[in-house]
Amino acid sequence: MADMLAAVLHDFDDLRLERVPRPEPTNFGEVSVRIRACGVCQTDYKAWRGMRRNVSFPTILGHEPSGVVAAVGPGVTHFKPGDEVICQPSGFCGICDDCRSGRTHYCRNAFVTGGDGPDDVWDGAFAEYMLTRETCLHAKPSELSFDAAALTEPLSGAWKGMVQYSDTRIGDDVVVIGVGGIGLLCLMVARAAGAGTLIAVDPSAFARRNALQLGATHAVDPARGDIREQVYAILPQGPDVIVEAAGPIEAVETMMALRRRGTRCNLFGITTHEAFELDGGYTHFLEARLDASFGTNPAAMVRAIRLMRRGLVDVERIISHTFRLEDIHRAMEVMGSVERNKIMIHP
Repeated sequence: MADMLAAVLHDFDDLRLERVPRPEPTNFGEVSVRIRACGVCQTDYKAWRGMRRNVSFPTILGHEPSGVVAAVGPGVTHFKPGDEVICQPSGFCGICDDCRSGRTHYCRNAFVTGGDGPDDVWDGAFAEYMLTRETCLHAKPSELSFDAAALTEPLSGAWKGMVQYSDTRIGDDVVVIGVGGIGLLCLMVARAAGAGTLIAVDPSAFARRNALQLGATHAVDPARGDIREQVYAILPQGPDVIVEAAGPIEAVETMMALRRRGTRCNLFGITTHEAFELDGGYTHFLEARLDASFGTNPAAMVRAIRLMRRGLVDVERIISHTFRLEDIHRAMEVMGSVERNKIMIHP
């Protein structure tokens, strides 16, 4: 049996480069993909450091890949070896009520490659090869690099949260709290959707500079005083849309404090089970809408590919570092640095 190089997480803070058996597509609809690029997500870093505990060991992380079809299993009809593809990490059955209602990311029989959420977790793309299903593949347009293609999944999540769920419209005034990699994608989607004033809130001067370069009209530093006062000095009538793309519970509390009547809010970054206070009567009379968005679906993936093909969002501008798979330990260390954006792994 052929083998491959993979970064196998055996326990928290125990990531090993190993030769492991290469996955082969033996079941109906399965495809093996030779990975060319894979983004590192904050959830990967949290799994490595033990901040995310819903991990079963051993496992191979990495859920933002692009690559080339290496082999196909029985029943595969739409892809063949040599095809360049984008891999959607979330797999779905297509049969359950949620799938047939268009909510495939709610699928009761879901699996995920290299990520979290469903109980059924397949090995991911911090490896030379990865196994998935044909239904999770999208054809990679020839004009997109493998790096850009690998960012389809996070871009699709940003589109789903900003446009599909929070209904960002032309002329809306938008606040993005937290402008790391995913926050920058939310910002770029908001800009492409026609946002008027676009405010980035982040304690990192590095992140604020990036946000201004990528379309933010203003950047707010929490260290310079009350965030609400700073935002409302720019937007006296308050924001139309606020997205929390940071993660800490303090960012959620900031989002709640920035609302005015009719504001549409999205819990996008927080993935930990932490509580915050919500004044029910105040929220009632504000008619402020609170949404949340996780994961992706085929429609959002298609939209993300279109945004890149039309030149509306240049995702490669958020890539700050690239590493070979052999250097993944260094990549994970850089993930803990303030001055980094998206990190790409090239197996």
